[in-house]
Amino acid sequence: MATDDLQLRDASAVLAKAADENFPVAPFFLPRAWRGDLMAVYGYARLVDDIGDGDLAPGGADARHLGVDPEAADDRLVLLDAFEADLHRVFDATPRHPLLRALQPTVRRCGLTPEPFLGLIEANRQDQLVTRYETYDDLLAYCELSANPVGRLVLGITGTATPERIRRSDAVCTALQIVEHLQDVAEDLGRDRIYLPAEDMKRFHVRERDLAAPTAGASVRALVAYEAERARCLLNEGTPLVGSVHGRLKVLLAGFVAGGRAAVHAIAAAGYDVLPGPPKPAKPRLLREAGAVLRGEG
Repeated sequence: MATDDLQLRDASAVLAKAADENFPVAPFFLPRAWRGDLMAVYGYARLVDDIGDGDLAPGGADARHLGVDPEAADDRLVLLDAFEADLHRVFDATPRHPLLRALQPTVRRCGLTPEPFLGLIEANRQDQLVTRYETYDDLLAYCELSANPVGRLVLGITGTATPERIRRSDAVCTALQIVEHLQDVAEDLGRDRIYLPAEDMKRFHVRERDLAAPTAGASVRALVAYEAERARCLLNEGTPLVGSVHGRLKVLLAGFVAGGRAAVHAIAAAGYDVLPGPPKPAKPRLLREAGAVLRGEG
């Protein structure tokens, strides 16, 4: 198989994960240029998360693309450093990784800056060094790096960024990150990470070993319900973003908000028992939520 074919296969394996997200990444109704740009940004964000989570495809192809010695291919911090160096090439040279090469035209066409991309890398560095969050404010600071840059990039791609829209977008993105953390409590614990604030765990009398149970007890369910309500409030805070834009972008942003609302509903429908596995929203519920957001309801 030719080198170009191998690189395309490596890139498509990452992009294929878009179907598993709570929200539509680049739906068919968007202009083709937007779809391409959104998928380029998604590929970047997904790959940096895969590096941080140790979920890269076997065989070491990503390390080779980034010029990392095979002996260091399992060192996530080394890979993140190499990835950051390749990101800088997006702005001033020719990047090595195929997903970063795919990102370069988007960066140039949309005038995107390095800051949001660097934030996503820094969030994944933090994941290697910080595995517990003492307060909700600590968690919000993490979301500022791990989630909010994505919304800012969407606004940058569509040329609609304003200070107020960025503020609303940050609220939606933080909510989506919190919802994902709630869905993935058991998976994250398997990685020795807990994104439930320690002060809240103490308030609800939840111990770390309670999160390792096959099903959630009353205290864990109460804690998850509390955090889910926080996410719901953030979604409500960010929802006016949808009404501030028009056309197909309005539908896209409604899909993001609806994905969060539907996921919160799925968590509630599971009785806030997220430990057996992530509660996933049903498509009909997602569509109903999207319609409600577009109509300006709730």
